[in-house]
Amino acid sequence: MHANDDYLVFSTIFEELTGIQLNAYKRSQMERRLRSLSVKHKMPDMAMFGQAVKERPDLLRECKEKMTINVTSFFRNADRWETFVHLLQSHYKQHNQPLRIWSSACSSGEEAYTVAMLCKSNNLPLENQRLFASDLDESIIAKAKNGVYSFQTTPPFDQQLHSEYVSKKIDGFHVSNELKNRVSFSIIDLIHDDYPEQMDVIICRNVCIYFTEETKQVIFRKLSNALRQEGLLFVGSTEQIFHPHTYGLTAVAPFFYKKSI
Repeated sequence: MHANDDYLVFSTIFEELTGIQLNAYKRSQMERRLRSLSVKHKMPDMAMFGQAVKERPDLLRECKEKMTINVTSFFRNADRWETFVHLLQSHYKQHNQPLRIWSSACSSGEEAYTVAMLCKSNNLPLENQRLFASDLDESIIAKAKNGVYSFQTTPPFDQQLHSEYVSKKIDGFHVSNELKNRVSFSIIDLIHDDYPEQMDVIICRNVCIYFTEETKQVIFRKLSNALRQEGLLFVGSTEQIFHPHTYGLTAVAPFFYKKSI
C-alpha cells in the first residue's frame, strides 16, 4: 500500500460507480493504463480524476474501455482452432447432443463469430442453434452485436469459409445476419456474476493473465463448475493452469483442458 494512495482512492470510487473491483487485477498493469488516461485529461492526481469520473459519464465510459483488454481477431492463432475442431468433433461424437458453447471474454465478437463459422462448416450443431458470448464492456458488446469490422483491423477474408459469412462493403467487413443470429451476446463480469451452466465448451483466452493469482483461482474454479463432465476449457497462448486437477481439470492438448471429475 502506498502512502497517500490516490490510486486506491480512485479504485474505491470506481467500484462504487461500476461494481468492478480493480484490486482483482494486477495493479501494475491496470494502474499504468488508468494513470495514462488521467494524464490525458490533465488530471495527474488519480483521486482528482476519480471525482471527475463521478460527474462525467463520458469519462466513466472511457475508463471502463481502458481497463478492459480488447485485443482479438478472427481465427487468432489458427493452429489452435484446428485443435479446437478436432477436440469438439470427438466430444460431439461421444455425447451426440447439441453443443453448449460459451466465449466468455469475447471482446468485439471476432472469436464468437469464428466459433460459429467453424461449427456450421463442420456440421456441429449448437443448442437452440446459438452459442453464448459475453464480455464486461457494454460498448464492446454493442460493437460485437453490430458485426462490422474495419479494413485496418481485420485481415482480408479470402478463404471460402470467410466469404460465405462475411461481405466486404464500403465501411468495412460485415458479418452476415445468419452468422449474427447464431451468437447470443450478453454482459458478464467473470469475477462476480453467475456463469451459464452445463457447458460443453468454454473459451476463456488471454483474460486471466491480467488478474491476480487469487482472482485467477476463483475464476478457474467457476469455469470448471460451469462445464459438463468431460467439457472442454480453451485458454490463451500465454496462459497455463498450474495443478489443473485442483479444479477438476486434466490437460488434453496445449491450451486445452477437460473436466475430469
